[in-house]
Amino acid sequence: MNDLSSKIKQSLLNKKASLIGFADIRNMPQNVRHSLNYAISIAVALDPSIIAKINAGPTQEYYLEYQRANDLLSYLGKFTADMLTDNGYKAIPMEPTSEYVNQKTLATALPHKTVATRGGLGWIGKSALLITEEYGAAIRLNTVLTDAEFETAVPVEVSHCNEYMICVNSCPSRVHTPKNWNVNMKREDFYDAFACKKTLRDFEEKIGIGICGICIAVCPWTKKYIAREGGV
Repeated sequence: MNDLSSKIKQSLLNKKASLIGFADIRNMPQNVRHSLNYAISIAVALDPSIIAKINAGPTQEYYLEYQRANDLLSYLGKFTADMLTDNGYKAIPMEPTSEYVNQKTLATALPHKTVATRGGLGWIGKSALLITEEYGAAIRLNTVLTDAEFETAVPVEVSHCNEYMICVNSCPSRVHTPKNWNVNMKREDFYDAFACKKTLRDFEEKIGIGICGICIAVCPWTKKYIAREGGV
């Protein structure tokens, strides 16, 4: 790891980032990556004591934690971009929220979780979320694009979920399939984004919160994180 990447990583950790990955994105379409060859994936872990309470559905406390993580990630993205530009590089910070989602496809041109897999942070679970060994699915993500050339991680290209099925079986809308992800799969091969969105609308109508989180809470890797931190 070169001096700049080490400095960026340590600075982000000092500012409460949980994981940082450096990704080579040169094989992605130029228009998607703004002709920039590298990306920094930033993860912020969600509070395990809050995640432990949403096995049956979202709570107001979870909604506030979700917003806290998003706000921090937005700041960290801009902070990282400023560090890069101060060192003479181009940098484009993205946002952790859904402002980039195409409403016709419910997809983004450059998903944060795709960059995260290329940055070695984790894999895509049956839930279609990024799963990390450290925090399970209990994270939020942001991405910074740059022309700074970093030593990058080995991409994660296959799932480590194996036989785990609890997210599939716990989903209120059964939007997941038993298929294990690999880098050659399309999202539609194992996950129904439109059915998931309907569930979020149902939650919003019932309790005023348009997020879910059940698949985050029940993930065995998340459970390990909760147990490690003294949760339920």
